[in-house]
Amino acid sequence: MSSLRLLDSAETAATPHQISRSLSLHEVPFRSLSGYLMAVTGVSVVGLAIYSFFNLPPLTNVFPVIVRVVLLVSGIFLLLGLYMLHPKQAALLLVFGAYRGTDRTEGLRWANPFYRVRKVSLRAHILNSEKIKVNDKRGNPIEIAAAIVWRVHDTAKAAFEVEDYHNYVSIQSEVAIRHLASSYAYDDADEMQNGRPGITLRSGIQEVSAALARALHECFGQAGIVVEDAKLTHLAYAPEIAAVMLRRQQAEAIIAARQKIVTGAVTMVEMALQALSERDVVHLDDERKAAMVLNLMVVLCADREVQPIVNAGTLYT
Repeated sequence: MSSLRLLDSAETAATPHQISRSLSLHEVPFRSLSGYLMAVTGVSVVGLAIYSFFNLPPLTNVFPVIVRVVLLVSGIFLLLGLYMLHPKQAALLLVFGAYRGTDRTEGLRWANPFYRVRKVSLRAHILNSEKIKVNDKRGNPIEIAAAIVWRVHDTAKAAFEVEDYHNYVSIQSEVAIRHLASSYAYDDADEMQNGRPGITLRSGIQEVSAALARALHECFGQAGIVVEDAKLTHLAYAPEIAAVMLRRQQAEAIIAARQKIVTGAVTMVEMALQALSERDVVHLDDERKAAMVLNLMVVLCADREVQPIVNAGTLYT
């Protein structure tokens, strides 16, 4: 019987992550009143109270004096509840430390003056990160930076789940960029994925940007912030290896160009031999064909201008 009770309690026990999620705040809409109507009413009440104090004859009865004081206090109370919201701006309303809701209605609004109004911008923010040095997937030191466009989606989470959501965004962005750089190679990867070259930081710009946006979305979810765009603004090898990597890239480019030149030269030699044979211009034996192929390959593959040599004799003397 005791084992069954322990099993039930273990099944019903929640993990700390589940408890934190259940205790997290979410934005609640708040219905405020029109500030223009309340402003007119408050000014009218205050004006009526001031007029009664200075223009009506003094009365010995205490009750009319109390009424005038109540009118003045009521008018001031109404005016103290006014607040202004600009486009793309929200106001969090709290009373004695308790969250009551978020008002997103633009213009002059009114709420209970005992509510404390905390305004939050809903506009898009741009974070241009600093250049940071990190090792890529191959271990090469690189410099990387990104531009991130983000905005507050859930005002309650942004205000209460983290201490300072601007600082939170800055730190989490750096963490996500470092993780992204260590997950991909800088340039052409040695490994293959599904028979194709792997995605790299240089070649897979769209894939890398999408991966960065997903990572940032997961990091910012706790603070109620959404990522609208994320792209790399700087990508380069670190200065200590930049010169070496530049020479390696130049060598790879030269090798690739040589491969194309040799492939084209072989094709052209083959076409030349085939054309001579089909048109019956000259009959060449294997040795003469080999000599002709050698001369054509030298002419086509040389990186300098070739000087022809006139042979006065024959191939065999």
